[in-house]
Amino acid sequence: MLNETLAAIRPLDDDAITAARALQARLTKPAGSLGALETLAVRLAGLAGACPPPIPQPAALAIFAGDHGVHTQGVTPWPQEVTAQMVANFVAGGAVVNAFARQAGVAVTVVDVGVKATLEPSGGLLDRKVRPGTRDLSVEPAMTRDEVLRALVTGMEVADDLVDGGAQALLTGDMGIANTTPAAALIAAFTHADPAAVTGLGTGIDSETHARKVAVVTSAVVGLHAEDPVDILAAVGGLEHAALTGFILRGAARRVPVILDGVIAASAAVAAHALAPASVAAMVAGHRSAEPGATAALGYLELEPLVDLGLRLGEGTGAVLALPIVASAVRVLHEVATFDSAGVAHK
Repeated sequence: MLNETLAAIRPLDDDAITAARALQARLTKPAGSLGALETLAVRLAGLAGACPPPIPQPAALAIFAGDHGVHTQGVTPWPQEVTAQMVANFVAGGAVVNAFARQAGVAVTVVDVGVKATLEPSGGLLDRKVRPGTRDLSVEPAMTRDEVLRALVTGMEVADDLVDGGAQALLTGDMGIANTTPAAALIAAFTHADPAAVTGLGTGIDSETHARKVAVVTSAVVGLHAEDPVDILAAVGGLEHAALTGFILRGAARRVPVILDGVIAASAAVAAHALAPASVAAMVAGHRSAEPGATAALGYLELEPLVDLGLRLGEGTGAVLALPIVASAVRVLHEVATFDSAGVAHK
């Protein structure tokens, strides 16, 4: 399925881009007056191969959850049990992202791809557990290559199910205590950035814990000699990072926009780019996370975030908040009158 997905990812459609630019020039507004929204709408036309492109609604959020062996290195003060507890909270509809999703009309799917606990079966939870948490990336590879491939396929299958169910946009979500540590390692490995510069405070840590986290990430990246993206994911990634990578790739293959959340999604995005550079065409940076690694990753991908609110929660919150902006950018091409049709004079 990975090979099939990579083969299906193609560059943007030039004819649709040309048509979208021409339409933008005829709409009743000064040229360029919508700034980044015009650029985004044109790009989404190229992605869909149609002008105007489909309005990205309904949209579906997938929250991939997993635990991390590196938790034992003291890189976060939060107990590992919180991952499973928050999964239950998502399923019950009580998390911040659930409130945002209700406001935006976004369907939420929660996927256990590697939680280190046996979760209660629920209609709102997909059991796709590859293994109960990763190994400690500071001691050994976090996953085997086969485990990464299984997580990648899980993300692809979830994307397929959501698109086949009618989703016109895919939104990334994640949950995993300590998952900003592998995210920083992945971003440093794929972008060649200084590990210390891309390792942030996560959900909030003191200076001593941060120094320990930086040392763990630096050691893991310096000792990493893999070049194949799957092997890099196996060495320092997480199960939710790998699943999100597959999710993004499949969205690109299905020509559906994928709105990225924060640093976890950004780390998956650079992995997806390494596997298929053209996949970046489907990526929309929902927001700029307060985590420094997110800015480094988005800069590497040449993606400009739509909003910058200092968020660092994860869950998919930033992606959900950005959805109405993405939808508005596309709706302009559908609904705004042209100078000719409205009888408005050009300058």
